[in-house]
Amino acid sequence: MNFTGKTALVTGSGSGIGKAIALLLAQQGADVLVNDISTENAAQTVGEITALGRKSGSSTANVAVHAEVEGMFELARSMFGRVDILVNNAGITRDNLLMKMTEDQWDLVIDVNLKGVFNCCQHGARMMSEQQYGKIVNIASASAQIGNIGQSNYAASKGGVISMTKTLAKELARFNINVNAVAPGFIATPMTEEVPDKVKEYLIQQIPLRRAGNPEDIAHAVAFLASDTASYITGQVLSCNGGMYV
Repeated sequence: MNFTGKTALVTGSGSGIGKAIALLLAQQGADVLVNDISTENAAQTVGEITALGRKSGSSTANVAVHAEVEGMFELARSMFGRVDILVNNAGITRDNLLMKMTEDQWDLVIDVNLKGVFNCCQHGARMMSEQQYGKIVNIASASAQIGNIGQSNYAASKGGVISMTKTLAKELARFNINVNAVAPGFIATPMTEEVPDKVKEYLIQQIPLRRAGNPEDIAHAVAFLASDTASYITGQVLSCNGGMYV
């Protein structure tokens, strides 16, 4: 896979899975606009990308805010002239049992994880349709496929991402835009570090490969779907979960 001459925008790429995706795309030749609400994390990723000899910049846009996303794509256009690859990775959790979950916990997760994907896909599709080319990869979750106690908000948001992916694949195919999703299972990231050790042990026992995944596992799946090697694949969900859900 060679992304030389291509430009990517990866949301939530200051750390974890998003950072691994941004770095892998850069290693394979892409220029990358890094998005993260943490200025420090975004700057770190930008520094590592430029050290690879690729062009990079950063945006601290909150993907849940339509106007900020619009500004992010305007920045991408001014820096690179186009966006060939959009990876919607930004996401949060606010876990709680349904009967204890607050309205704010529900709304915040839906706003970032689902509305954020809508905002970015809308602006990305407008730019990519002008180009008659584009690859959109949305990060979903095994939680949307099998459910997870305490994650009704998160699972619902990621289930929405899967449904949106399938719909947009049909809408945007006429513009030569592929839209797919990757559904990670239990991945070792800063987000999952907060999970209690007993829960981690239980989750790993549910995984046939008997280990947590790492961000690079997801990055390679994303890079495949973002490449022209996958030009005849659209509307699909690639499960990357060690066999947790098959």
